[in-house]
Amino acid sequence: MYYSSNIPKHKVFLSFHHQDDFYRQQFERQFSNGFDPVFVNRSVQDGDIDPNYKTDAIRREIRENHISDSSVTIVLIGQNTWQRKHVDWEIGYSLTTSNLNTRSGLIGILLPSYSPHYDPYFYPNCAQRPTENNSRIYYTPCNIPPRLYDNVQSGYTKIYSYPTSYCELRKWIHEAFQRRGSGLHRNSRDYFSNNRNSSHW
Repeated sequence: MYYSSNIPKHKVFLSFHHQDDFYRQQFERQFSNGFDPVFVNRSVQDGDIDPNYKTDAIRREIRENHISDSSVTIVLIGQNTWQRKHVDWEIGYSLTTSNLNTRSGLIGILLPSYSPHYDPYFYPNCAQRPTENNSRIYYTPCNIPPRLYDNVQSGYTKIYSYPTSYCELRKWIHEAFQRRGSGLHRNSRDYFSNNRNSSHW
């Protein structure tokens, strides 16, 4: 069994849809602020990136000044997170090794704003799957980020329901960190060029 005190603290990048900023702030207050934070937060904060930057400059800023200084990426999954091009880019950059950064560990956490997409008859990719930590909480692959789900299928990442304790989250982060050298990562999809607007992919 893991105990929080035995697990090193890792630098974490949070990838999320601005629609879920309330839950992102709640997650940060709960787990990365305070006396003994679970992780060191290397995420983009309000004001970090000039909104007038062009796409390439935004990509470079995220990659070089945030993801490159982290070792694990957590994707906070709300109902429409999968649609966002920035989330897709951030997952892709996290899976890339370059002269600026090494590959990051990767996990997904379902937020309270998420609900599964129920239509497996018409969309086989929408069959429900249980989260890693709670067999009674489900997600559907077709409405989580597709690049993230590629890595669920390969065994590189896992999807969890919202953590109930510091120890639980620290364990997930450390296990993701340990999988970085496994060779299981998948990153062959073309990057999103635009945000999507359908209910599923």
